[in-house]
Amino acid sequence: MIQTPGLLLTVLAFVLVIGPLVFIHEMGHYLAGRWFGVKAEAFSIGFGREVAGWTDKRGTRWKLAWLPLGGYVKFAGDMNPASQPTADWLALPAEERQQTFQAKPVWQRAIIVAAGPFVNFVLAILILAGFALAYGDARTPSVVGQAIPGTAAAAAGLRTGDRVTALDGRAVDTFEDMVRFVKIRAGARVRVDYIRADAPASVTTVIGTQEQRDRFGNSYKVGLLGIAPPAPVIAPVGVLEAPVVAVRRTGQIVQMMVETIGQIISGRRSVKELGGPLSIAKVSGEQITLGPDAFVFLIALVSINLGFINLLPVPMLDGGHLLFYAIEAVRRRPVAPEAVEWAYRGGLVAVLALMLLVTFNDLGNFGLWRHLAGLIG
Repeated sequence: MIQTPGLLLTVLAFVLVIGPLVFIHEMGHYLAGRWFGVKAEAFSIGFGREVAGWTDKRGTRWKLAWLPLGGYVKFAGDMNPASQPTADWLALPAEERQQTFQAKPVWQRAIIVAAGPFVNFVLAILILAGFALAYGDARTPSVVGQAIPGTAAAAAGLRTGDRVTALDGRAVDTFEDMVRFVKIRAGARVRVDYIRADAPASVTTVIGTQEQRDRFGNSYKVGLLGIAPPAPVIAPVGVLEAPVVAVRRTGQIVQMMVETIGQIISGRRSVKELGGPLSIAKVSGEQITLGPDAFVFLIALVSINLGFINLLPVPMLDGGHLLFYAIEAVRRRPVAPEAVEWAYRGGLVAVLALMLLVTFNDLGNFGLWRHLAGLIG
C-alpha cells in the first residue's frame, strides 16, 4: 500500500486540477463574449473577497478570490446571477448598451453560456486523444476467455469461446464495453446474449458484487460478471483517428455519469456515493503520486464532470441559463422576470443543499462521523 499523500501535496494537487479547469471554463465564456462584442467587467477565479488582481486596458478586472471553488465572468449588463438587467441598463447610452450581454440576440447569449462547458469537453478530448496516440485503443473482443468458477458467468453456463453480443439488450463490441456496463450494475439482473458455435443464445443472470481496495486503502463495490478476457488487443491509433477515439471515450464517460445519476435518483445506488470538493482534493493528491499519466487523466475526467454538471438544466448553472434561452427562443420573448427570479432562488437552494450533502458525504468518507460517534459513545 502506498502511503497516503500529505496535506500540502493534496492541496497543491487540488489547486493544479481545479484552478486550470475553472480558468479554461471561464475563458470559454470570456472569449465567446469578446467574439460577439460583449464587454467583460470582471474575470474571477474563486468567489468572495479579492486576494489579488489587475485591470486590463479593456476595463476587465482579472482577479483571484479567497474561495477557489469556481469562478465567473461578469459581463456588462449582467445585473444579477440570473443575467437580468435592471432599469440602470435601459439608462445606458446606446453605444454602451450594445456592448452588454442582454443587448445580444438569444442565440449569441446561448453560445456565450455554452462556451464554458464546451471548452471543458474540448480539453478532455485533447487529453484523451493524446493518450490514444501514445497507448493505442483497447479493442479486445467480447469473447469469454474463461468463466471464473463461483461467479455469475459460471452460474449462467457461459463457456470459453462464447462471444457476448449484448447485455440487457445493449450491444457490446469489445470486452471493454462489457466491463463498463457491468461495473456500475452490481446486483442487477441482466440478460446476456451470446453466440456459441455460430448459434445465438441468451441467458439471464445476476451480476455479482466485488469489493475492491486500491493501493491507498480506498474500498469500492463494483459489479462482477466473472468473465476473464482473452488475449488483449491494443490497436495503434493515428493522428486522424485519435480525436475520433477521444470523442467516443468522452461519450462513454458521460453515458456512465448519466446512468449513475439515474441509479441514484431511482434509489438503486446510495446518495452516499456522491462526492464533493474534498473528495476531488483527496483523489487529486492520490493520483499525483502515481505519476503524470494518472494525474493528467484525472484532469480529463474532472473536466468532463465540470462540463457535464454545468449543462444540467438547473438554475444558477449554465444549463439553467440555456433552458431559459430555449424557452425564450420558442416563445419569442423572455421568460417573465418574476418566474426567473423564483427559479433561481430554487436553483440556489438546490445547489446549496447538494453542496451540503456532498460535504457531509466527504466528511463521512474521511471517518469524521465515525470518530465523533466513538467519542460520544
